[in-house]
Amino acid sequence: MSDFVDNLNEVFALFGPIQTRRMFGGYGVYHDSLMFGLVADDVLYLKADDKSSDAFSQLGLSQFEYEKGSKKVKMSYYMAAEEIFDDPNEAREWATRAFDAALRARKPGSKKGSKKK
Repeated sequence: MSDFVDNLNEVFALFGPIQTRRMFGGYGVYHDSLMFGLVADDVLYLKADDKSSDAFSQLGLSQFEYEKGSKKVKMSYYMAAEEIFDDPNEAREWATRAFDAALRARKPGSKKGSKKK
């Protein structure tokens, strides 16, 4: 595991416990068994949806994308604001926003991630 990924426990300490799992050459970032972030090439991306994506866009934060064949596929994750790495309160606010988006995206009937912050 990279030092960057290891440090995320400290970054999100005020938000609550997180877990990271390797996936597709990167890492998924989970809270209460629900993925709310991902790390690719030591860059943190947080879950967003129609309700929260404007907060990311207003700061000019880019959307996560990857290449699939000859096409670029965008996912509902945006680069995390730099401030979260220096300000625990900002980290908690952005993590809560991302976790709430993950809760809204969860499949109906799923009990995973049912605790809300």
